[in-house]
Amino acid sequence: MKYEIYGQPARKHSNGGGLVALTASVAETAYVGPNAKVCGYAKVYGNAKVSDNAKVSGNAEVSDNAKVSDNARVYDNARVYSHAMVYGNARVYGDAMVYGNAMAYGDAMVYDNAKVYGNAMVCDDAMVYGNAVRYGNAKVYGNAVVYGNAVVCDDAKVCGNAKVYSHAMVYGNARVYGDAMVYGNARVYGNAVVYDNAKVYGNAMVCDDAMVYGNAVRYGNAKVYGNAVVSKPRDIAILTINGINITITKQNAVVGCQCLEHKEWLDMTGEQALEFGQEYGDLFDFYRPALLQIMNPFMESNNANK
Repeated sequence: MKYEIYGQPARKHSNGGGLVALTASVAETAYVGPNAKVCGYAKVYGNAKVSDNAKVSGNAEVSDNAKVSDNARVYDNARVYSHAMVYGNARVYGDAMVYGNAMAYGDAMVYDNAKVYGNAMVCDDAMVYGNAVRYGNAKVYGNAVVYGNAVVCDDAKVCGNAKVYSHAMVYGNARVYGDAMVYGNARVYGNAVVYDNAKVYGNAMVCDDAMVYGNAVRYGNAKVYGNAVVSKPRDIAILTINGINITITKQNAVVGCQCLEHKEWLDMTGEQALEFGQEYGDLFDFYRPALLQIMNPFMESNNANK
């Protein structure tokens, strides 16, 4: 009996009974299920398994103990190997690589030159592309997008409608979610959390247990760390830096229990701040640049309305 896959001559694979194009290469040890297909010049080696309605085509390669199942597709020059799994309606294509114990599933897409490896997971409607890299125990899910030369690794999570791109890095136990964006050369790490409509970009860093959310924006060489909290719901910013609660409005800034106009705070020396207490002196000695960046937009807005 003659077999065909989309008009291409094929044969039934001895291990599983699935169709394999005559131009494709499948090892006897590999499994191709009865409804699965290996087309084009694709290669399936080792103990790899292609099952259910999965399809491997183009010049793609699935090898070692990797599994491609359900309605998943692996094509172009993509490679899936080691113990990686691609399933659901996931797509891996271009020159993308999924390997180690990594998983791509749901409606996830991994393409271009992207790499997903280690124990990383890409799922739901998430997309990882460009030269992006996912590894460690990182997870990208929801409608999240990671692309460019971005890196998400360790135990980091990127989800919701969040975007991480350019040369940005999210790592450690960091979380980026909601409609947040991390890009440029920005770094989000430690136990840091960036969410809502917040943006972190340029050379900015958010780390330790810091939180950036609301419509907050961190950029330039700004650094938010420790237990800092930065938010900007419209005309107010609320932070906690070095244990001191700070509320900034267009008119003034309340630092701890002291309320002064922006300029008074920014003209203050560390020695003058020390009169309010040691923690104030430390705050102005070490965090003045960060305070300046946070206060500036409020001062500019206030001046524009005068």
